[in-house]
Amino acid sequence: MEALQIEIINPKALQLLKELQNLNLIKISKEPVSKMQSYLKEMRKNADSAPSLEEISEIVDEVRSERFATKK
Repeated sequence: MEALQIEIINPKALQLLKELQNLNLIKISKEPVSKMQSYLKEMRKNADSAPSLEEISEIVDEVRSERFATKK
């Protein structure tokens, strides 16, 4: 499955998309998927175990705090 972000210019296009959804050809969701989440999902497909988004954020915060503490 591939997720796309679409900007609708003509309101008639929205009606076409809704008709495609009614035919179960597409799924429309309002919540966007972040690039980080889609990247993690792609990487985790082939991994036995992978850190969660929270664990990654925690590590990134630690590294950033160390980096900025030494520059001051």
